[in-house]
Amino acid sequence: MGTAAGTAFDTHTLRHGVEDEDAQALLSLYTDDAEIRIVDRHSQPSHPKILRGRNQIGEMLADVYSRDMSHHLDRCVVQGDHVAFTESCRYRDGVRVLANSMASLRDGKIAEQILLQAWDE
Repeated sequence: MGTAAGTAFDTHTLRHGVEDEDAQALLSLYTDDAEIRIVDRHSQPSHPKILRGRNQIGEMLADVYSRDMSHHLDRCVVQGDHVAFTESCRYRDGVRVLANSMASLRDGKIAEQILLQAWDE
């Protein structure tokens, strides 16, 4: 499945969404049937948390960006029908979170994403 001309992934919207904590902007980067698999200390690789569709993804993004923390897009690499990006976050009390994502694109939007995240304990 190739990316059609004119449907490149919008890295500007990704940066804006992450750093300006704009959940709706980020949600616009996902297909209607997108799926995110989340692996962290609560959701181990053999039993990841799975979010299906824009409604579930939107709820997660709204929750994350409602928290008292800062977000920064450290790196983003787009190659063909794939995008990888790293986010670093910091809660007001100093606790840090690091998240790495690898995603498959369809028509310039995220269709499947694997999100690995870790935070200070």
